[in-house]
Amino acid sequence: MANKLFVGSLAWSATDDDLANFFGAAGNVLSAKVIVDRETNRSKGFGFVEMSSDEEAKTAIDTLNGKELNGRAVTVSEARPQAPRD
Repeated sequence: MANKLFVGSLAWSATDDDLANFFGAAGNVLSAKVIVDRETNRSKGFGFVEMSSDEEAKTAIDTLNGKELNGRAVTVSEARPQAPRD
């Protein structure tokens, strides 16, 4: 298992700090990033969190998947590599 997580179904108001604080309950957060549209600077509704260890990442998935962040239940799963673009 990798220590990078995908976080989906984020509220539009969620920030990088919100993600970091939310995942801090599961362990040490190395980075937390909400993905935003380049043109509108608005959240795309998902982000990525990197935990300091695989064990903490597994704990985050087990304990935070389905929990509410800023009023929305988020989905937490292991991040998959980005598919190549043509």
